[in-house]
Amino acid sequence: MQKIFKHIHPYEPFINNSTEKLIVGTLPPPRFTTGDLKEGDVNFCYGSRDGQLWPILNKIFDLNLQFETTQKAIDQRKLFLRERKIGICDIVASAERIKIDASDLGMKNIQLRDVLGYLEKYPKIHTLLFTGGNSKNGPEYFFRKHLKEKSVVLKSVSNDVPRIHEFEHPCSNKVIRTVSLTAPSGAANRAVGSLELYKTLKRQNPKFNTIDFRVLQYKHHF
Repeated sequence: MQKIFKHIHPYEPFINNSTEKLIVGTLPPPRFTTGDLKEGDVNFCYGSRDGQLWPILNKIFDLNLQFETTQKAIDQRKLFLRERKIGICDIVASAERIKIDASDLGMKNIQLRDVLGYLEKYPKIHTLLFTGGNSKNGPEYFFRKHLKEKSVVLKSVSNDVPRIHEFEHPCSNKVIRTVSLTAPSGAANRAVGSLELYKTLKRQNPKFNTIDFRVLQYKHHF
C-alpha cells in the first residue's frame, strides 16, 4: 500500500486590518511543511529558492531583499507587505499526495480555506491576486469552486492575460476584483513563451526574458 503524504500549509494567512490586496496561491513545496528547507529558502510564504514571486517584487520595488534562510529575510518580506497593505492567504489548507512534490495536479483530498470568510473579516480588501489561473488545481480554479458552494458568480472584466474578474461578496455585497497573474514558477515559462505579447517584446529586445515579462505584468497590479 502506498504511503500518503499529508501536505499541510505551514503558514497562517498573513493579513491585518489594513490589508487591501491579497495574494492567493495553493501550497508551498512539501519541504516547507516538513521543515527540510534548502539553502537559500526563506521560511515564509513563497520562500522557495526556486520561486519567482519575491525576485519579481524585488525588481519592481527595488527592495534589496536577502535570499537566505534567515530571520532578516523573513522580516524584510513582512515589512514590505505591511507597508504596501498586501496580505497572503493561499486557498489550500491541506492536501494529500502520493508523490511528494510541488505539483498542483498531484494534490488529492483537498481542504480549502474559507477565503470569503477572511474577506468578510478584513473589509478593506478589494483585490485578490491569484498566482496562477483557472487550470485544474490552480488558485483561480479552487476559488471558483469556493464561490460556487456559496452560489456566487465570478464575472469576466477582461479576458486578456492576466485575466480579470469581479464578484459580489455574499455578506457585504462589496464588489471585489480578482487578477489571475501568470504563475511565478518555472513551470509556467512555456506558457509565457507562447504568448504573442511576449514574442513581440522578445523580438524587440532579444535579452527580454520570462521574468522581465512577469515584472511588466505584476507592476500594474501590485
